[in-house]
Amino acid sequence: MYHIQADCESETVIKKSRFITYLHPTTSEEEAKAYIQTIKKMHPDANHHCYAFIIGEHDQIQRSNDDKEPSGTAGVPMLECLKQRKLQDIVAITVRYFGGIKLGAGGLIRAYSGSVAQAIDEAVLTRKQTLKKCQISFAYDLIGKLDYFFRSEQIEVLDKRYEEQVTYLFLCQKIPQDEINELSSGTIAVQFIEDMIVDLPITQTHNEK
Repeated sequence: MYHIQADCESETVIKKSRFITYLHPTTSEEEAKAYIQTIKKMHPDANHHCYAFIIGEHDQIQRSNDDKEPSGTAGVPMLECLKQRKLQDIVAITVRYFGGIKLGAGGLIRAYSGSVAQAIDEAVLTRKQTLKKCQISFAYDLIGKLDYFFRSEQIEVLDKRYEEQVTYLFLCQKIPQDEINELSSGTIAVQFIEDMIVDLPITQTHNEK
């Protein structure tokens, strides 16, 4: 399942009607409804404020609303789009300013689902992954080699401390003991601290070696 990293806004015009879609990460129905009200206040003159949201580890909370559009032509297509894209803990609100040309039921379904899909395409998506938090301590003359290794393997260093020895705290998918042995001639032991569940952008690659 995927999440969005931050709020996202997208706009499209279909037969002179403006469709503005807002995506917002949320973990509660109360927060989702509050965000919907915020968007309504931003667009008091819009003809429709349709929405859909999916919340919960098992998608247990799912709601949609057509807001005076013909039944089943707005909220449900928006909800189906979120489900098809495997999104979770998200609310989508599509604001419509009617342009004077009726779209028909099929046209409305395509417009609302397409508006949400476009917003998702423009959002930064994340996925929960389990990473290992580890720590190493080493001599100052190895800083250059280790910094290059962490950069090239895209391993995130959380903290660096410079005392009698240098200590790095970092996250990785697999403990890189063999690689660090090679870099340090076996003088550095990687200390595993704990597993952590984090949301990572799905385009971001972390150490798998």
